[in-house]
Amino acid sequence: MERAWMRGALVALCVWSASAQAAGTGTPDLTREAIENATFQEPQDGSKTSETSKTNETSKTEPKKGSKKDSKSAKKPKEADAKPDPLLVKVQVLLDRARFSPGAIDGRDGENLRGAIKAFAAAQGLPEGDRLTREVFERLQATSKEPVVTQYTITEEDVKGPFVERMPTKMEEQAEVGPMRYTNTREMLAERFHMQRDLLSALNPDVPLDKAGGTLVVAAVPPLGEGKVEGAPVAPKVTRIEVDKRTKRVRAFGEDGKLTADYPASIGSDEKPAPDGSAKVKAVAFDPWYTYNPKYRFKGVKATKKFSIHPGPNNPVGLVWIDLSIPSYGIHGTPDPEKVGKTESHGCIRLTNWDARDLASHTQKGAKVEFLEK
Repeated sequence: MERAWMRGALVALCVWSASAQAAGTGTPDLTREAIENATFQEPQDGSKTSETSKTNETSKTEPKKGSKKDSKSAKKPKEADAKPDPLLVKVQVLLDRARFSPGAIDGRDGENLRGAIKAFAAAQGLPEGDRLTREVFERLQATSKEPVVTQYTITEEDVKGPFVERMPTKMEEQAEVGPMRYTNTREMLAERFHMQRDLLSALNPDVPLDKAGGTLVVAAVPPLGEGKVEGAPVAPKVTRIEVDKRTKRVRAFGEDGKLTADYPASIGSDEKPAPDGSAKVKAVAFDPWYTYNPKYRFKGVKATKKFSIHPGPNNPVGLVWIDLSIPSYGIHGTPDPEKVGKTESHGCIRLTNWDARDLASHTQKGAKVEFLEK
């Protein structure tokens, strides 16, 4: 599972940063150096754990897309929010590059992070659990010697857009928008580097995001691409996918039966639960149109006729649609990557846009998809 570019109970995640202990303040300042130099140390006594956030509910902390609060200028996180931990940023980047996705990189504890740690530990033959241990940390570090954060210079193309100035919340109105582009540079750059928007701002508090030439500190991950992936499916080819409803994770397996990737997912809802049993991949579509059928009867959608929404990262199914043999069901991206694994979906299996593209680029037509209840 090598690759060139390599959040429940808080007590389950005992992490400690050397620089935090030295300062005696819990969480060190969020700097490039602190992230690169962060290391795991055993707590000095059995009761201490890191001062990481108990929750990562982005719906409470993230402004609505296109609102004035989600501005093009970098902003510091709210003081009431726990500070991102440099060590957890490092761990999340390493997990992402090893294809055990933690979802949007935010430097905080949460279900997505713990699920990724548990999956990685199991794949490494380490004791089962979602704790960050010395063994897990050392195995993660061994996956890649490259820096975990890097610098990126904002370009003229980044700031000129075009962007969608106001993103409607109703699907019927989204059909009138045209291409479902990003709402601002901050959203675009955060998603490009698999990051939560607040983390991008916290790492770069003095860099205006609406001007070219500024240098940002970003996660050193494969940047989110655009359009069709040439040569797809690329190696390692995925011939079987597991959709685990209990853990809210999607696992991909290669032709040799080995696990190749593991992603957090939003899987179904009470309104429209995910299917049972198994299915097959019928087709893979990059930059798909979304067509709403009134028979879906989604809550809040009053349309009585079909309508279609243009492609783009803010399309209801994001940048990818992996069509399944069960009618109207698929594995796809999302316009809200920070909510993956934390909110329900309209019956389908929703991944972050970057994880959906990664899975789609490796998945063969005809691949088996199994829905697991236990």
